[in-house]
Amino acid sequence: MSTTPQPLPSGPDRLEGAAPASRMHDQSEETSAIVELVLDYSRRRILADNIPLDKAMTAPELVRLAGNAISEEGLGARRALGLFEHVLAPACISVDHPGFVSFIPAAPTKASIAFDLVVSASAIYGGSWMEGSGAIHAENEVLAFLAAEFGLPPEAGGVFVQGGTVGNLSALVAARHHARATRKARGLAQPDEWVILSGESTHSSVASAAAVMDVRVVRVPADSEGRLSGPGVELALQEHKDSVFAVVATAGSTNLGIVDDIASIAALKDEHEFWLHVDGAYGLAAILVPEMRATFEGVGRADSVIVDPHKWLFAPFDACALIYRDPAAARAAHRQSASYLDPLNEAEDWNPSDLSFQLTRRPRGLPLWFSLATYGVAEYRRSIAASLDLARAIADEIETRPSLRLIRRPDLSVVAFERIGWAADDYARWSAALLDDQRAFVMPSAHEGAPILRFAVLNPRTSVELLVAILDTID
Repeated sequence: MSTTPQPLPSGPDRLEGAAPASRMHDQSEETSAIVELVLDYSRRRILADNIPLDKAMTAPELVRLAGNAISEEGLGARRALGLFEHVLAPACISVDHPGFVSFIPAAPTKASIAFDLVVSASAIYGGSWMEGSGAIHAENEVLAFLAAEFGLPPEAGGVFVQGGTVGNLSALVAARHHARATRKARGLAQPDEWVILSGESTHSSVASAAAVMDVRVVRVPADSEGRLSGPGVELALQEHKDSVFAVVATAGSTNLGIVDDIASIAALKDEHEFWLHVDGAYGLAAILVPEMRATFEGVGRADSVIVDPHKWLFAPFDACALIYRDPAAARAAHRQSASYLDPLNEAEDWNPSDLSFQLTRRPRGLPLWFSLATYGVAEYRRSIAASLDLARAIADEIETRPSLRLIRRPDLSVVAFERIGWAADDYARWSAALLDDQRAFVMPSAHEGAPILRFAVLNPRTSVELLVAILDTID
């Protein structure tokens, strides 16, 4: 992927009067010491058995403890790293702690974290094949593996973007561009407004994307299982006729882990024309477990799909795999034109920057590639299956406790429940005390207007004993 570095010319071939290298880019002992300090801290943090939970500090506390680190002369590497290690890092909750079961946690493998250092150290630009073909080849191998798991055709492909919000927006921009181009090619007028159909548990980023695109989101009522399903979508398609350009199905909602009835929605493509986008940012990784495939039936008919490796595929922040059934449709929507980009656009290379609205990008799929290559897919399947088993086990435990009520049996690895008789203030006090004691981070949520609790179980280090101990703290 790279050629052997050549020495700088010396003697008369050197530019006369050239300024010496700055301290920031030289090869001095100071630079070596900085690198060793950073690598030593990284090594200790990656290999730590006792991951700290930590918690946020107030702004005044951080001003008092951190002071002003930025100055004309600088603190020096040792003091700056010490400030981070002893003040700034402890003011951040560790998302890889086994007791972090709020929101959607992260549990990157040791291999993926370590390789993230390699990615930064290698100074690779991941936007174009011309500049990063080796890295892009590796990323594409991961994307092809995922596309095959999802049931998409061999020609499917995509790009790793920052996160699900960027992935959803990029996919929906491509969907509308495709709808506009299709209507124009058929000589049809454009609608007065464009409409996205989505479910009641659709991620908030879809509404944000719609606001950016100046389109309208129509929420389709859920079925008896709380899912977006074919009958409701069909009624909405008939009501809004030619205005609908996309339907967003969710493969694992953030709050309750609900998987929409994707198969019945996909079946509507036989009679209706729309772009089916599947938001699987959190939950679609479960399709790697063979017995879960039926849960996601219909994903293979999607026009675009996202899944976030920094969630249930054990990669570091931040990475979202955005995959298109037909990458050409995305390229038509997102390829940028400028004179300095002409050499890229005139070639027939695979340029990831053509497939989302981001031009500059780091090859953020490489840590996942390295981890998959290191451990093998079977290890991923086992780890995801273990999370599913743990979620079911703790749901069983909750059902044995008279003071607790399970909201619903988990579809995936989110377990939602309530403490009977508690109000919002009770949940908040309990959550704060749990974090103050450094036992766990469990944030209250809400369902149908009432406060609830939820465990998001993704970390293989989270155990049933830990979750039972958390339940034991609920009076």
